[in-house]
Amino acid sequence: MNLKNSLLAASCGLICAFAATTAIAADTVSITLPKDMVQFKPGPGAQGAQTYCVTCHTAEYVYMQPPLTRAQWEGVVNKMRKVFGAPLPEDQVKSVVDYLVTQNGKS
Repeated sequence: MNLKNSLLAASCGLICAFAATTAIAADTVSITLPKDMVQFKPGPGAQGAQTYCVTCHTAEYVYMQPPLTRAQWEGVVNKMRKVFGAPLPEDQVKSVVDYLVTQNGKS
C-alpha cells in the first residue's frame, strides 16, 4: 500500500470512528442534578464566587475545606485558574480571594 492509499485508509477510519461516536451521542440521556443545598453567604465578592467557582464545584465544597490564609486562598484560586482552567478573569481574582478569606479564612 502506498502513502496515498495509507492516508486515505486512515481518513476513512477516522470518519467511521466519528460517525460511530456521533451515533452514540444521539442517544444521550438527560440527567437533572439535585439543587445545591449550601449556597455562598451574602457579602462583597459573593457574586464572583457564585459566578466563577460553582461552574466546577459546589459552594459546599469550599466550606468543607480547612480554613486557609489569604496566601493559601490565592494559591488555590490561581491553581483553579491555571491548572484546572477555571473561567475566572484576572481582574476578579482579588475580589473572590477576599470573599473566600471572609468565608473560610484564618489569620
